[in-house]
Amino acid sequence: MIAQAEKTGLYKRYKETALPAVQKEFKFKNVHQLPRLVKVVVNSGVGRFLENQKLKPEIRDAVIDTFQTITGQKPILIMARKSVSNFKVREGAPSALMVTLRKEYMWNFLDRLINLAIPRIRDFRGLKDTAFDNKGSYSMGLTEQAVWPEINMAKVSFTHGMNINIVFENSTPEISKFLLAELGMPFVRHDESSMY
Repeated sequence: MIAQAEKTGLYKRYKETALPAVQKEFKFKNVHQLPRLVKVVVNSGVGRFLENQKLKPEIRDAVIDTFQTITGQKPILIMARKSVSNFKVREGAPSALMVTLRKEYMWNFLDRLINLAIPRIRDFRGLKDTAFDNKGSYSMGLTEQAVWPEINMAKVSFTHGMNINIVFENSTPEISKFLLAELGMPFVRHDESSMY
């Protein structure tokens, strides 16, 4: 399957440009010290749309259709693990829909995210560069599915956002940020006035 991933421009850029730049910048002597992009997890919370602890079919179908269109995979339904009275969540109630992307699905998704979806965000001034965890994985959110050119909003009955987690192995926030910037991720520029 990885042979198909090599055909995407982003994967080539990752192997031929980004990883050598990381190795040079952080003075890694061994290629096994380099960070590795493992998977991308896309999810959308649906807990607020429950009626009597059941998810409305039209909302479930709308999110499933969006995820299938933009990722090429059918999402799984995640159930709440425990009850939280403040959020009106009961154990076992539908909580989110989630897709995990690896290999060529991951590279195709990231390529379209960076080059097509993010530039279509309204009033875009750059992604926050502080949303890394201590292992170097990056999280970002989209407020609506309209940024994806594949989605025909005229046929959409329900607007929803999504969270995107880009998961790294063998990395730190600094290394991951440098690598993502090399891949073209448009982080906010601190030398200009910005909202962040």
